[in-house]
Amino acid sequence: MIYSPSLSESELKVKFSKLRKLKYNQFRWWRMYDNPKPTKPKQSPLIDKIKNGDFNYSHYHYQAMWCEHEMNKIYKEIGPEDMGRFVEETSLLRSRRKRLLEDHFKDEDNKLEEIIINFSKMFKLSKDEVKEIMEKFGGTLEEMYIYLEKKHPLNQFYLPKSLKHRP
Repeated sequence: MIYSPSLSESELKVKFSKLRKLKYNQFRWWRMYDNPKPTKPKQSPLIDKIKNGDFNYSHYHYQAMWCEHEMNKIYKEIGPEDMGRFVEETSLLRSRRKRLLEDHFKDEDNKLEEIIINFSKMFKLSKDEVKEIMEKFGGTLEEMYIYLEKKHPLNQFYLPKSLKHRP
């Protein structure tokens, strides 16, 4: 096989069952699915955004894996003897996979930046402090939120610096 996706087709179908199937769109033809639930408003509390799944792993990577499975099927059918035919028959799938991976990396970068901004605003920490905590912390985002809530309880409120607890 040419590609080795980390999830099987049946596992991907389970992931896709939670997503909304998209109709054809000439400007984003490579996307097959989108999030089923609308993103909560920006004014929503951070914990609600975390529980809603706004920062979950990007589904574009799963769609790219689906393309890899499809290309493996074509490779299995054609075989290594006729690579020219394989390249020709998979050109659309390869383009789709490439664009999905670009969307995935862009989406993940945006989510990471948004998480850092939200945590720094919520707990009145610098972005560097949040990044450092994230690097050392080994749990989920919800667990990190609870950890920071316990560690910096007074930082959530607009208090003068003289009243804030400093460890």
